[in-house]
Amino acid sequence: MKNSELKERLARYRQIKLSVIGRKSGKAISMPVWFVLEGQSLFLLPVRGSHTQWYKNVLSNPSIRVDARGSQAGFQATPITHPNAVKSIVEKFREKYGAKDVKKYYSKFDVAVLAEL
Repeated sequence: MKNSELKERLARYRQIKLSVIGRKSGKAISMPVWFVLEGQSLFLLPVRGSHTQWYKNVLSNPSIRVDARGSQAGFQATPITHPNAVKSIVEKFREKYGAKDVKKYYSKFDVAVLAEL
């Protein structure tokens, strides 16, 4: 599907399905994640920071697949580790999902992931 269709769906939804390649198994692993779309940038925030398994898989293989209710595309993920950049992304998540829910579901804020659409 076209990225424009994916982008339209990303603008409407609060959760997507993220698929990564397992660093040990080599198999596709999918899970629901929250995200923030800003222009052509898709930001992902691992719930347990650098201890999150899907984040560790991205470090091993940066190829990811995003599915927004049937509209999907593959991207190269870029890990973000600079504290100021991560802090800025955390703020974007707080704005979209509410500070209370971000605090409730996220336990470590040391990394984030960027995919350019």
